[in-house]
Amino acid sequence: MIADMVVEVIHQNADVLGWYALHAFVVMPNHVHMRVSPNIPLPQLTKALKGFTAKRANEILARTGNPFWQEENYDRLVRDRAEWERIKFYIEGNPVGAGLVKEARQYHRWSSAGWATGRSRADQGVRPTV
Repeated sequence: MIADMVVEVIHQNADVLGWYALHAFVVMPNHVHMRVSPNIPLPQLTKALKGFTAKRANEILARTGNPFWQEENYDRLVRDRAEWERIKFYIEGNPVGAGLVKEARQYHRWSSAGWATGRSRADQGVRPTV
């Protein structure tokens, strides 16, 4: 239920709000990975995404007074096509590495691994900064 809500918010922020072009993502039981091309400052993006989803998750869980997400964030600049693909494979392969599924596409409900094209719509014509 919470994972579905997080996936919905990830897509809404990309498709409706236009905060980023979404290239790959996975919602794991205890963390989220996203590969995006941001259209707003990254600190603003992560604060809004974490703030909104934390509020909704705590409502679902009927919790108050406890943080939902950890404070840390990790980001990195993708420098070439090989790194671009390696990161996508890492993100979408996370559920396999965690033993949740045997193949990444089996986790399609909470991941970009099930996208029919095998690539994000945003990846069409998008190239990493070299």
